Amino acid sequence: MEQRISTHWLPLLAWMTVIFIFSAIPSSHVETFAWGDFALRKSAHITEYAILAVLIRRLFPEKKSSAAWFLSFTLTVLYAASDEWHQTLVAGRTGALLDVAIDSFGALLGLTIWHKKLRKKKHLGKR
Repeated sequence: MEQRISTHWLPLLAWMTVIFIFSAIPSSHVETFAWGDFALRKSAHITEYAILAVLIRRLFPEKKSSAAWFLSFTLTVLYAASDEWHQTLVAGRTGALLDVAIDSFGALLGLTIWHKKLRKKKHLGKR
């Protein structure tokens, strides 16, 4: 159990803390819209939540694949929604449902890659 804490729980909690800290940074300037900046920010959202979903998924190795996938996805989306709410409390920041949707896509992408990797590993192990 102690090893599981250091290999599964600590990386997850550290990653959640990183997301929280970035969300707590106030915005002190008026933003102008630029496609490059928009793409970079949304790519960061996708990446952040793909990683978060996989870290959550790793907590449930004994669960049936579909149940673990659903639980991991749901917990990731709930964290994304809470993060957007948190941003409404930060000076100059706003929460956006679009960002929750983008974060959810990131979770979906991360979990899809994780499951394909697991299937490939199991398939190679049967040879």
